[in-house]
Amino acid sequence: MKDTMTEKITLTKTIAPDVILGKDVKIFKFVNLYGCEIGDFTKIGTFVEIQEGVRIGKNCKISSHTFICEAVTIEDEVFVGHNVTFINDLYPRATTEKGGLQIKADWECVPTLIKRGASIGSSATLLAGITVGEKAIIGAGSVVTKDVPTNTIVAGNPARIIRKVEEKINF
Repeated sequence: MKDTMTEKITLTKTIAPDVILGKDVKIFKFVNLYGCEIGDFTKIGTFVEIQEGVRIGKNCKISSHTFICEAVTIEDEVFVGHNVTFINDLYPRATTEKGGLQIKADWECVPTLIKRGASIGSSATLLAGITVGEKAIIGAGSVVTKDVPTNTIVAGNPARIIRKVEEKINF
């Protein structure tokens, strides 16, 4: 019988053999990657899961505790804050009409696109089927239910346009 009190656990990260990693990708501990593609010089923080079919561009930063599900594409130079969640199913259910647990064939995986240079604040949730425009900014804690225009700041639940990125705020 093993002494579980003194047994050393060395969990680090799970990177499936079908993952394509670019040059100098930095991946921290406790990460789960499978069937995805990560571009050059991108940084993946602790406790991140990136599922199959996800494509992440070059020079991106994916912060800790983030979940990026199947059918998400993130272009180059995108910042994703801590605890960001992507959704890929518009009508999620646990079971089928006949009462059995759903499998992949039982639902439609809806794509999401995050364009170059966008920034997504911590704890934001992005629903399936949206496009976030180039250099757009999503405020922390926002729930994004529709497309975000290029160079636009959105925030809230549901996320609403606050202003253009170029506009100055007078305090």
